[in-house]
Amino acid sequence: MPRASAYHILVKTKEEAENLKQRLARGANFQQLAKKHSICPSRKRGGDLGEFNRGDMVKAFDNVVFKKALFEVHGPVKTKFGYHLIKTVYRT
Repeated sequence: MPRASAYHILVKTKEEAENLKQRLARGANFQQLAKKHSICPSRKRGGDLGEFNRGDMVKAFDNVVFKKALFEVHGPVKTKFGYHLIKTVYRT
């Protein structure tokens, strides 16, 4: 079964996600922004979701993690939880 590890920042609005993505493009630290702005409990770990299987996350999230380029920030990705910025660090 495919496995991956990713970081994410979860916010309530698309505008907030886009603003954070612009800050990341200008060199802001992903983990620091996650700790300050994410509404997910993973914020305590800088947005680190650890390792998970394909299918463990909602489909829109899985599609990014298992299909998009590694080490790039993707999003905003809308799910029932809000808007995500996602950075996948590895997958098998």
